[in-house]
Amino acid sequence: MKNESQHQDDLQRIKSLRLIDDEFMTVFFDNYIEGAELLLKIILNRNDLKVSEVRTQKQMKNLQGRDVWLDIYASDLDGVKYDVEIQRADSGAHQKRARYHSSMVDADMLKPGDSFTDLRENYVIFITENDVLGLEEPIYHIERTIKEGNVNFDDGEHIIYVNGSIRTKDTALGKLMNDFYSTDADDMCYEELSGRVKDYKKSAEGVERMGSVFDEIREETRYENSCEIALKMIGMGISTEQIAEATNLPIEKVIELAAEKSA
Repeated sequence: MKNESQHQDDLQRIKSLRLIDDEFMTVFFDNYIEGAELLLKIILNRNDLKVSEVRTQKQMKNLQGRDVWLDIYASDLDGVKYDVEIQRADSGAHQKRARYHSSMVDADMLKPGDSFTDLRENYVIFITENDVLGLEEPIYHIERTIKEGNVNFDDGEHIIYVNGSIRTKDTALGKLMNDFYSTDADDMCYEELSGRVKDYKKSAEGVERMGSVFDEIREETRYENSCEIALKMIGMGISTEQIAEATNLPIEKVIELAAEKSA
């Protein structure tokens, strides 16, 4: 049962949430086609785009390598795939991360026996808090070109960086970035976003949903801390039974951690 202090902390935290914040973005855009459609129309400068599906924290597994979790993963009516990554830390928007995400989106498109020509276009879009590419532009479009002739190498891969530090309200993109960094729905420009922000921040149902998210984060943090303590105790030679009792971890988890540490 949540105590009153935690409840008040959650209320204050909800007030301060912005769309650029991972925990809010994940809840806000999940299955929200209208919001994803607005986001992509503005970034791609396209009014004809129709989103058919959107999910957040989509996991793409690599059986022989590193998995990825896509912040916002959307498809349009033509089967084009969109991966939108919200990155507040510069290190999270490295160029090679964009390359890897693009390759994972491609790999997820084809089934055994499909032709390579069946690949749809894919867009990997980074919305960054700072101007990570350093050219003081509001948006960057990265496309492959054939150097000899300086023509586009039309393979259907597109990488875009949106500079979130430019939040002026004189362009559609600037208004969008303003909305991503606003804590108050009344300061937002786009009704599709502000109305839903109000629902999550002011309605009883929305506040309860966000409170549940915070509970999950607290539980994950407790679990991670318990694992760290268990690893230290394993290094001290304490028995698995004592570690399990002290950390409230299942004894199977302690045994697993011990095996990993000795590997």
